[in-house]
Amino acid sequence: MEVGAKPIKRRYLKRWHKVSLILVAFIITSGVGVLIFVNGYINRSMPQTNGSIQITGLKASVNVTRDQDGVPHIEANNSKDLFMAQGYIQAQERLFQMDMARRQASGTLSEVAGMKALDQDKYFRTLGLRRAAATSYNEYSDEAKQVMEWYADGVNAYIRQAKKDQALPIEFTLMGGAPEVWTPIDSLTIGKYMAFDLGGHWERQAFHYYLLQQYPKQKAYELFSSYPEEAPTIINEGEIDIESSFESAVIPHAFNGSNNWVVSGSKTKSGNPLLADDPHLGLATPSIWLQMKLDSPGYQVSGVIFAGIPGIILGHNKDIAWGVTNTGPDVQQLYLEKRNPDNKYEYLYEGSYEKARVFKETIKVKDEQPVEYEVVETRHGPVLSEFAEESGKGTVLTLRWTALDASTELEAILEINQASNWKEFEKGLEKFLVPAQNFVFASKDGTIAYKANGKIPIYENGADALLPLEGWEEDNEWRGFIPFDELPTVMNPDKGFIATANNKVVGEQYPYHISNNWAQPYRYMRIDEVLQTRSDFTKEDMKDLQLDQVNLQAREFVPMFLNYVGPERFSQREREAVKLLKGWDYVDDVGAPQPLLFHTWMNTIMDRLYSDIPDSLDRLFKGKGQTTDELLRKAYAGKETVWVEEQGGMQRLIEETFTQTVTSLTKQYGEEIKKWEWGDYHRVAFKHPLSSISFLDRFFNSEDPIPVGGSQVTVMAASYEEESGLVNHGASWRFVLDGTDFTTASHIVGPGQSGHFRSPWYHNQREDWVDGEYHKTILNKPEGETLTLIP
Repeated sequence: MEVGAKPIKRRYLKRWHKVSLILVAFIITSGVGVLIFVNGYINRSMPQTNGSIQITGLKASVNVTRDQDGVPHIEANNSKDLFMAQGYIQAQERLFQMDMARRQASGTLSEVAGMKALDQDKYFRTLGLRRAAATSYNEYSDEAKQVMEWYADGVNAYIRQAKKDQALPIEFTLMGGAPEVWTPIDSLTIGKYMAFDLGGHWERQAFHYYLLQQYPKQKAYELFSSYPEEAPTIINEGEIDIESSFESAVIPHAFNGSNNWVVSGSKTKSGNPLLADDPHLGLATPSIWLQMKLDSPGYQVSGVIFAGIPGIILGHNKDIAWGVTNTGPDVQQLYLEKRNPDNKYEYLYEGSYEKARVFKETIKVKDEQPVEYEVVETRHGPVLSEFAEESGKGTVLTLRWTALDASTELEAILEINQASNWKEFEKGLEKFLVPAQNFVFASKDGTIAYKANGKIPIYENGADALLPLEGWEEDNEWRGFIPFDELPTVMNPDKGFIATANNKVVGEQYPYHISNNWAQPYRYMRIDEVLQTRSDFTKEDMKDLQLDQVNLQAREFVPMFLNYVGPERFSQREREAVKLLKGWDYVDDVGAPQPLLFHTWMNTIMDRLYSDIPDSLDRLFKGKGQTTDELLRKAYAGKETVWVEEQGGMQRLIEETFTQTVTSLTKQYGEEIKKWEWGDYHRVAFKHPLSSISFLDRFFNSEDPIPVGGSQVTVMAASYEEESGLVNHGASWRFVLDGTDFTTASHIVGPGQSGHFRSPWYHNQREDWVDGEYHKTILNKPEGETLTLIP
């Protein structure tokens, strides 16, 4: 038996080897087949950029030429075809982004994301952005409604075609959903979401309320966004649990803002105006902006627009150019409301109970049963404090907000797209109500102008906007809105330029209250500092200024801090760090160690000062940097500051946080301080929303994060997550126009134009955003591939 076993075993092994080879070959063939199928499926959703496509509803052929950077230039013979084509092309490039944007704003993300999005959906159902959009639609002219319908027709033409050809973007397959029919209300809802993203300060009011609940008045008032001369009073009855009320609230990024400026011909080399704009919003893939050029008998305009909306919101035509920053006025007011103990749908007002409006909402949830949800609105707005749970018993907080009123921003966009001078442009601004924006303007005739434009409530006393108001008292109602003709406006100033950077835009002589909350002034101060210096500016100088990394906060505070860090008290490494800071030029350079030292030090100081404030409440502490700066200034000047004194005074606070900073950075980046680099920590990635799923990261974010200079306080805005250092907010679009030729402009759209990861324009401007390499666009027809849309 043993002799015969070997041949049997050999035959068995030979046969198994053959089977294994067949099995491996089958697996490889199947794998290749799957890859080919997946590859083909993914490529089917790539935007078609040449040839022709038939679209039902067009009157005539439309040419869409994409230039070298993927910017679509749409040429149509009439307005209907122009806006249908714009809808179609936007859907080609950004349909998934558009669908997610309307879902987020409408409170329907749970349909595709499941239970993890339920609280967010509840929050947006409570806010009622979609309800406000539907109300706004009724205020639009027939002409504007028609534009929205045409645009929606174009989006839906693409959706129908993509479903028929099984060519929807791969993200829909991964999420397990498909886009529904697009409507004008979807576009208006996205517009309302942008008003939400640019905020209005209710969070700071809630935070002030919390401070007065938790701390002695003097300590609480030190963290108020505006120190009240006449201390407001807190209502003691029915106190609301702020922490639990807003633990799941969606809070816009505290850094949302922008830079813009316009320089008159008297200060330029050419004698013509220069205009620059860089809105600071989230940095992600795809970009929040889509750059386009529209060309028809009624329109010839170039610039950017939010995917999902027709027209061009920022940019230029052959006669004018414009840009915006966020004004940041107090347009949100929290009201304390007393609920009828016998009827939860009635609230006290002027001695009697009024019925609230009740909206019954059904939230569909992926793989779960639908969730029934109830929204209650008083005369002031939605009950905001109970979207997650009951937290106030007989008292609740409601939100009065201008964006929840009917408004007509799209109408304004269409009018300013066609304007040819300041008078026509300003007329269009009358219909741009929310969010309130600082518009800067330049025209071919040499005019430069500015207007803080929007619907801004009138407060009899600016301190009124620091805290929630008693909703049952008529005296606490807004007193109307600042008249359009009295909004802050400047034309052709003697100094030759106008600049804004979310800074305080009016002096004490202005008769109306605008805001208690302004950005730290350093970006504006640096822009003003540079523009004061010369009278021969060029377009290249404007680009350089947009990329300027001089840190005026460090210039102010580093010498102050170093007064507290005598060398005799510190280690050799700490003395070396002091020496480096003393020799710093205050530029947040990507390769320098000093920015890493300074920003970590400032963050450590804030962590120490506010260590007893819960993280859930810290999210409501908008403008924390500005408040901290003021606390430190007062302490340095010898004024009493409770928050600093509780840390042992300024000497101890600065010494201990400095040691903590150097120790922490040494552990992370090594013992040789001179080799530390800001870019080791401060990097930009432009993350795709689905890249958080590990295996998808290689597709949607195939490149490593890029080290980058600047910070949240430099003109080159680059705000970052403290824990990771990843830059997630900054100049979402950079725009520079030389008034010598209004048909040409320079742009950067980070990280690129397309939302499809196989497109050559997906991440092609990623490094350009870091390095400041601008792209030229023209109003004339560019060279590039042309797609013809035919009836």
